[in-house]
Amino acid sequence: MSETTPVDTAPTLFSTLPLDAKLLRAVADQGYASMTPIQAKAIPIVLSGRDVMGAAQTGTGKTAAFSIPLLQKMLKHENASMSPARHPVRALVLAPTRELADQVAANVLAYAKHTQLRTAVVFGGIDMKPQTLQLKGGVEILVATPGRLLDHIEAKNCVLNQVEYVVLDEADRMLDIGFLPDLQRILSYLPKQRQTLLFSATFSPEIRRLSQSYLQDPVTVEVARPNATASTVEQHFYSVADDDKRRAVRQVLRERELSQALVFVNSKLGCARLARAFERDGLKTNALHGDKSQDERLKALDAFKRGEVDVLVATDVAARGLDIADLPAVFNFDVPFNAEDYVHRIGRTGRAGASGLAVTLVARDDMRQVGEIEKLIKKKIEIEAFDLDDERPRRPRRRDDDEPRSTGPRTPWRAAAAPMARSSDPFFDRPYEPSGSGTPAWESAKSAAEPALRPLSANIRSKRKTAALLGG
Repeated sequence: MSETTPVDTAPTLFSTLPLDAKLLRAVADQGYASMTPIQAKAIPIVLSGRDVMGAAQTGTGKTAAFSIPLLQKMLKHENASMSPARHPVRALVLAPTRELADQVAANVLAYAKHTQLRTAVVFGGIDMKPQTLQLKGGVEILVATPGRLLDHIEAKNCVLNQVEYVVLDEADRMLDIGFLPDLQRILSYLPKQRQTLLFSATFSPEIRRLSQSYLQDPVTVEVARPNATASTVEQHFYSVADDDKRRAVRQVLRERELSQALVFVNSKLGCARLARAFERDGLKTNALHGDKSQDERLKALDAFKRGEVDVLVATDVAARGLDIADLPAVFNFDVPFNAEDYVHRIGRTGRAGASGLAVTLVARDDMRQVGEIEKLIKKKIEIEAFDLDDERPRRPRRRDDDEPRSTGPRTPWRAAAAPMARSSDPFFDRPYEPSGSGTPAWESAKSAAEPALRPLSANIRSKRKTAALLGG
């Protein structure tokens, strides 16, 4: 039976932990001094060897909470040998999306940079060959998405029989997108004796069933009420018609003087169209969705982090785990279908104690989803009216002919075309005069050519002459 551990809200210094000097040096290089609540409670438990279920608001430092203690425990296997056999996979971190896997691997690399431990990341959407070469060279920490990891297992590029530590990061999202069969297959390749850590921002009944199957007597660490939103995020729900949502986003950006914003939509097609529309409005915009290649997605995210893009329009592929420093605002252009995705979306702003703004644009058809969000976060949602500035271009008013312009003589609003030159040929200037006979010439000619007998109708075709030999 799992235990729930209360969390001390007082900040704790990393220097108070029993960590190796190499890790403390790497943590100091990242600018960390005090631990977040999830780190303060989870790190000692992981170091003690217990299984952990960590529930924390997104953006509170879950990655460091599991990676730093695991690196500490793996330092006993550290060696400088070039032999791949001396560097088997000892820690496996599974993440639901490519972006999250890449980000987790970057953090682990930063924490392990002063050690001899090797780290690799594998995910789909790119060529397997470079990943295969890295895996066959030997790695201790492997960060992966489930689908691509199974590809490497089937190709015998990696062996997981010496794994000692397993981390399921954002496990609820992995279940949402149908990774449960893949997770079960991967976990079947691992040794039975291992330490398993499960971290997520939300705990659903499915997650609890998963923990009962694969975790042994876990300690549940909750630093916030499950499915809660960060208190540092200012949340607004505005009533806006579908056709006015883009204008509302531009108006909030202008009135709040926001330098950047992340705009979430529900569909890949809508994501691409909205990004093009914002581009036409003069905003530096990029799109992030599942139909883009992995290279395009990483470049778009990197440009946004560097401040080269004003608005990043994204589907829920960017809602989980992405750490964008000092992101001032998140817009829910579409209310998410899944209420739990609302918690993850607005968790992109207000990270690590910073303030943030979350704006959700609610149309008439979105009330059911708003009700689901209200039930999840257990908070009454007030939908506010939104007054749009009248910035639509107006048609110019037609001036009367006697209304003066600002400069110059009076002229009509639309200048008249120059009059056409009159013909000087007297034949064309004469009025029409009928001929004396009263019968047109062509009718006279037709009458003269007609035979005495009435001709056949034009609709009756004459018989073709046929040669006698052919029966004519």
